[in-house]
Amino acid sequence: MGRDQRTAFTELREKAGLTLAEAANFLAVSQRTIYRYENGECAPNPLAIRMLEQKASDRLVASRKTSFRFIDLFAGIGGLRLGFEAIGGRCVFTCEWDKNSRETYALNFRDNHPIGGDVREFSQDPDKIPEHDVLLAGFPCQPFSIAGVSKKNALGRPHGFLCDTQGTLFFDTAQIIAHHRPPAFVLENVKNLESHDRGKTFATIMHVLKEELGYQVQHRVISSEAWVPQKRARIFIVGFRDKSDFNFDSLRLPPVDAGPKLGDILQPHDEVDPKYTLSPRLWEYLQAYKVKHQAKGNGFGCSVFGPNDVARTLSARYYKDGSEILIDQPGRRPRRLTPRECARLMGFDTPEREFRIEVSDTQAYRQFGNAVVVPVVEFVARAMQPHLETALTDARIPSATPGTMTKPPGRLAAHG
Repeated sequence: MGRDQRTAFTELREKAGLTLAEAANFLAVSQRTIYRYENGECAPNPLAIRMLEQKASDRLVASRKTSFRFIDLFAGIGGLRLGFEAIGGRCVFTCEWDKNSRETYALNFRDNHPIGGDVREFSQDPDKIPEHDVLLAGFPCQPFSIAGVSKKNALGRPHGFLCDTQGTLFFDTAQIIAHHRPPAFVLENVKNLESHDRGKTFATIMHVLKEELGYQVQHRVISSEAWVPQKRARIFIVGFRDKSDFNFDSLRLPPVDAGPKLGDILQPHDEVDPKYTLSPRLWEYLQAYKVKHQAKGNGFGCSVFGPNDVARTLSARYYKDGSEILIDQPGRRPRRLTPRECARLMGFDTPEREFRIEVSDTQAYRQFGNAVVVPVVEFVARAMQPHLETALTDARIPSATPGTMTKPPGRLAAHG
C-alpha cells in the first residue's frame, strides 16, 4: 500500500505503536480483519477506534515523560537513538540520507516525526531543526576510515577534509551546533579518525569544537567486546557547552573476559536457511585468497569463528562474501551470519527488544555494518546522565556570554 493510500486506521495504528499482528491481538480480531481495516475494505467498530485512540494517547503521554530532547543526525538505523532513549531521552528530529536506512528506522521508531534526508538542507537553514538539549551525530566515517582511505589512495582521490562530499559533513554538524548551542553533544566515528592524515584531521575537528564553538570536549576509543561478541572499536567525542565534571578517561569499562561469545547470539544451525552456507566455489576462492596473502606475510583473508569465539568487526561490505566473519559448521562449509544474528551482534536485537528487519539481506548487512553497537552507546549515555541533568538545570539560567563561532564552520579549511 503506497503512502497516498494510507487509511485513517493505518495512521491510528501507527500512532498507537502497533504492528499488524500486535493490533490484531490488541483488538481481539483476526489478522485478515486487520488487513481489511488497513486496506479500507471495511471500517473498524467504534470500540476498536476508542481502544486505539486511548493506546495512542497513553503512548504520547509516556513519550513526553522524558528528561531531555535530542536530535539524531546521520541516524543510520537508530543505534545512537536507542542508547539515549534508554536514559529517558526523547528524539525530536531525525536526519538520514539513505532511503533504505530510513525505511528500517521508520519501521522501528514509529513516533511519526518526518525523517529528514540530506543534512545540508538543515545546516543551511538550522531553524528547520527543533530546539534540543543533546545533539547526536554519527557523521559519515568512510572519509576517515582505514578502508576508505586505502581505497581513495588507490584511486588517486582525496579523502578526509579534502573530500568534496562526505568529508565536509562534519562542518554541517558544526553549523547546527553553532546555531542551536545545545547543552551537550555526542559524536561517533571510526577509531582511525584520531590518526588520519598524521592527526591533522582530528586536530581540525577538535579545534572547531573547542576553540571555535567553545565547548568542553573529551574523547575516548571504546571497543565493544565487553558487551557483544565482536571487536569493534569506535571513537566517541563528548562535548558540554558549559563547565562539567564529566571525565571520560575515569570511566571504568566492564571486563572484556566476562563478555559474551558468539554462541550467545547464533541461531541453531538447523534453523538457519541453507542459503547462508557458502557455495563450494566461493569457499574455495576465499581459502585460496587467504593462502596467497599469508605467503606475502599479511593478514588479509577470511576468518572462521566458532561459538566460543569473539568475532572481528562487522563491515558494510559483509554482503559481498561474508569473509570477515564466517561461522563454522562442523562437517559442512562455513556460513555467513544471518541478518538477525547481525542485529544481535550489534546489540539492536535483544530478548527484551525485537528489532524489525524488512529490507533485503544486502541492505540489512550494509545497515548493521555501518551501525554503532547499541549497548556501548547506552554505557556512554548512562555515564553522561548525571552531568546532563546538571547541564540542563544550568541551561535554564541565561548565559552572560552566548558564544558564537568566529567563522562559519562550512567555510573552514583543514588546519595544519
